[in-house]
Amino acid sequence: MQNRLTKGMSVRREVLGDVHVDRAEASKTAFDASFQTLITESAWGTVWASDAITRRERSMITLALLAATKNFDEIPMHIRATANTGASQQDVIEVFQHVAIYAGVPTANHAIKLAKQTYAEMEGDTV
Repeated sequence: MQNRLTKGMSVRREVLGDVHVDRAEASKTAFDASFQTLITESAWGTVWASDAITRRERSMITLALLAATKNFDEIPMHIRATANTGASQQDVIEVFQHVAIYAGVPTANHAIKLAKQTYAEMEGDTV
């Protein structure tokens, strides 16, 4: 059985892609190394590694929580991850409609704006 750090790194790469993870790892310093270990073990090695729900569902929940808590900086990263998790654009708009009702229209509106920008960038990506 893999330890949570090893499993977390594997899941992180599967969801976010090697390019993103390699860039994050390259920018890691002694200052934030323990934080990176924490999120890799807990978020990726425990929560995302669980097979209790699908990655598509987990992706949708994550986007809803990020928007509802106004943690907008991570929305583009998780929109990009939908290419690997199976959450469709229809899934994402449904998520943000839910956010509009339960967390506010302006919050959902901003999340939708970020999603549209990110999808447009992804369509232009050659990688």
